[in-house]
Amino acid sequence: MSQAAEPRFGRMIPAMITPFDKNLEVDLKQARSLARRLIEGGSDALLVCGTTGEGPTICADMKLDLFSAVVVEADGCVPVIANIGNNCTADSIAFGQKAMGCGVDGIMAVVPYYNKPPQEGMYRHFRAIAEAVDLPVVLYNIPGRCGVNMEADTTLRLARDCSNIVAVKEASGDLDQVCRLLEGAPQGFAVYSGDDAKTYDIMKLGGAGVVSTIANVLPSDMKKIVELCSAKDWDAAWTAHEKLQPLMHQLFVTSNPILVKEALNLMGLNAGGVRLPLVAATPEQSHDLAQVMRQVGALS
Repeated sequence: MSQAAEPRFGRMIPAMITPFDKNLEVDLKQARSLARRLIEGGSDALLVCGTTGEGPTICADMKLDLFSAVVVEADGCVPVIANIGNNCTADSIAFGQKAMGCGVDGIMAVVPYYNKPPQEGMYRHFRAIAEAVDLPVVLYNIPGRCGVNMEADTTLRLARDCSNIVAVKEASGDLDQVCRLLEGAPQGFAVYSGDDAKTYDIMKLGGAGVVSTIANVLPSDMKKIVELCSAKDWDAAWTAHEKLQPLMHQLFVTSNPILVKEALNLMGLNAGGVRLPLVAATPEQSHDLAQVMRQVGALS
């Protein structure tokens, strides 16, 4: 098992929401405000325009503006990772090259969705991206959204063959697969939980940390969990993790990021709405969410 003592991008990485204004346009000023709040809350890096950031419904030019805005706000305090991947290798490469011009510190690319490539296709896709950009690359494996799983052998092959593929956000939910990744990972390759609720389990196996949704709401609480896990204070880590579990689960009772944006709005943080085909939280969902937020101390 080979994990970096201090991962390149740290241990607690919020997958930032993208704030929208009343017309559902990207609110760059509010994005910078959120980035500052997350940095002050102890975030080790920021991921921009991922699933939680509604990347699929934001046009390329606006994504680039968003990357640039967050880079300016971060001002070198923490690395900024741009999500650039889609299900077309050529488009992913072209967009990744444009993202480099925004000053980001790394890129993330997801397993191609819908076209469901075989393992060799995934390998060639990610290798082509890695060879085309002069930045560290984070792989993103999320079978529930992509319809296909990137197997541990494929991830490890990429980690060995491409020096700038430095991490994977692993959201398969398969702890056996996580174990295989950790057992075979080359020195410096980080395995992150892609699911808040699996953070404790994955870090106990040797994982680096988490790319987190709940950190948008409670960054310092999530930072505490990963720090306790990193220190191998497992009893205290479990107590802190268990406290947040109700909200970790409540945020996903409907499609992400509907409820994490609703949570921020309930806190008065002006996340705005969501773009179609997502829809706003129902009154019942908002009510239940507020109750859980009070339970975990996110609302008074």
